[in-house]
Amino acid sequence: MCDADAPLPPAVARALEEYRALLREHGPTWGEDPIGYVRQIATSAFLMDEHDYWITCLRKVVDEHPGASDEEIDARVRDLDLHEVVRDALGGRVLDNLPALRVAPGGASLEALPRAVLNDDPFRTTLLIDSSRDVPAVVRVDGAAHEVPARGARLVPVTSHSHLAVDGTRVPLGPLTRQALAGRLRLRSGFPCRWTVVGSDGHGWYPADAPHRVDAHRAPYFHGDDIVLDVPAEPLTVRVTRGMEYDTAETEIAPGVGVETLVELSPRRLYDAAARGWYGGDMHVHMNWAGDNVGTPAQAAAVQHGEDLHVLNLVAGNVASQRVYDREALEHWAGRDMPWSDATHLARLGVEYRNDLLGHLYAFGVTAPPGRFHTGFLGTADWPPNGVGCRELRDLGAVLGYSHPFHIPVNEDDPPAAALAGGRNCSAREIVADAALGLIDSLDVLNHSSIQTTAIVYRRLLGAGNTLAVTAGTDAMLSFQRRGNQSSPPGWERVYARVDGPLTAASFAEAIRRGRTFATTGPWLELDVNGHGPGDVLDVAPGERVTVTARTIGPEVLRIELRTADGVLAEGPPGEVTAELTAGNPTYVVAVAIGPQHERSMHYSGAFAHTGPVHLHVDGRHVAREADLRWCLEYLDRLEDLLRRAARIDDPNQLVAHLDLLDAARAVYTARLTGG
Repeated sequence: MCDADAPLPPAVARALEEYRALLREHGPTWGEDPIGYVRQIATSAFLMDEHDYWITCLRKVVDEHPGASDEEIDARVRDLDLHEVVRDALGGRVLDNLPALRVAPGGASLEALPRAVLNDDPFRTTLLIDSSRDVPAVVRVDGAAHEVPARGARLVPVTSHSHLAVDGTRVPLGPLTRQALAGRLRLRSGFPCRWTVVGSDGHGWYPADAPHRVDAHRAPYFHGDDIVLDVPAEPLTVRVTRGMEYDTAETEIAPGVGVETLVELSPRRLYDAAARGWYGGDMHVHMNWAGDNVGTPAQAAAVQHGEDLHVLNLVAGNVASQRVYDREALEHWAGRDMPWSDATHLARLGVEYRNDLLGHLYAFGVTAPPGRFHTGFLGTADWPPNGVGCRELRDLGAVLGYSHPFHIPVNEDDPPAAALAGGRNCSAREIVADAALGLIDSLDVLNHSSIQTTAIVYRRLLGAGNTLAVTAGTDAMLSFQRRGNQSSPPGWERVYARVDGPLTAASFAEAIRRGRTFATTGPWLELDVNGHGPGDVLDVAPGERVTVTARTIGPEVLRIELRTADGVLAEGPPGEVTAELTAGNPTYVVAVAIGPQHERSMHYSGAFAHTGPVHLHVDGRHVAREADLRWCLEYLDRLEDLLRRAARIDDPNQLVAHLDLLDAARAVYTARLTGG
């Protein structure tokens, strides 16, 4: 385990102090360039669910501007008054972290979910000022005037000791809090876990030094073992779990006044992946990426061990400007395990390589920082192509793949243009080219955005003859305490890789390169094809029969699918599904597990797991399905149109470099189409 009091390398310590200064000066945006997703950082914590948040924004713009193009909608979303978006999305509701001051023509009233407090220290929160007046209103908070537009809204920091006045009349802040007698809990499990302590009022309680993180289900949580925290001496619920390989244990407790109450509680293990030779990793986690908290190595250590996450890839990357967060940590630890790593828990500093038009990539196992981390920000050129960044990261020893690849819903038979829609929305648009050219190793089918769309594109790429592992990256951020599934703990989705021998950065990366993976929101998912698993190649003769079996563990699974390049081979209920397949054309076999929304799944769409493929060669021929190849070729044509129309280009030769990359990929797909 990492000693939280151990001195940090001087450059890392200085960087963390700079981040704290940015937070104090600018709030959760840290002063980043105010592009669309930066502007919503300041308010997204109040709505929590990023998916619902953007749907709210988009619906507002689409309703007000029917017939607008994708680019016009994107520009108008950036111009929205996000204070009003939060107010409108809540629809009159009051959240635990967001009391509301309703300013009406006849006066003002305060609505709040009172927070229990144990002493007279000021309780800090944010106040939503919601005006129904037809003229602007002025609200004074601690002497500062805040002008609220007619029928507008404003979000203003306050404390329970603040002086609040409307029209010169003071508004009492007593409803914000209620006094409670103090007790104390000691929480003990015997190993590091994730804990939730919550009162009947829904408010969470934390140890004194713990960030106040809330997951996608709005559950407060913190990590550790043998933890002491002050709580109200009133009925509380205590829950404990340890990542997806465990269930949740729960108890009700009523701590005594002024005494310490011991709670001993441990979660039950559902499956033991490492005992089977499989290790679970999260390929995309930020220690710092703006936010309302500054993440530290000690926090990362507590989270990794508390979630029993075998592999943690902490990526350095920019937000919207030139600053690369955690670059100093990468420079210090590149190529080395983090200090808290052990035989079954491995942490490394990696890279998120970013271009908002072409896509974002994770890189794991780099031996040194790259010369370039991003392109296309602050109006700079979308150049060079992502493929150049891929080659550099590969030369630095990285295994890499596209992160949070697609965001817009796409159906199985939709044309490629559907996957390319939207403005500069971070979609993995270059992936069809980079996969053909062998520049990437994987695709984060499990991600915080559209899993379903990404799975469809992934299977198209497999059917077109590409060899890609399925991986998972949550984009969890230790620097955010409330941001939907991005403030959920790292590892709420994982890629499991079958490793030969001990767990090391090299052995885990090699397992991904060989495609020996499945990715999941929680369920265990096995695939067996005549004794072969994901990443394996099975060479058969035409007409030969093979047995395909998928098995699951986990209460959230509703259905298992066995899929080939031609679609669903068989499906059935959880547990085990078996089918016979007669070899015809070369194909692949994958297994998919699907379930509804569940407490074990922190993705808005529910539970999901997807294996990498078993490749079924026929007479030595690899899969090259015509429909998928033509889909990829049409995709490249539409991507060329997009680049010509929307790419930021400083020199004609830059566009030529993009088009040359697309032409090289076209040649690969065309050769496969003609049997070359």
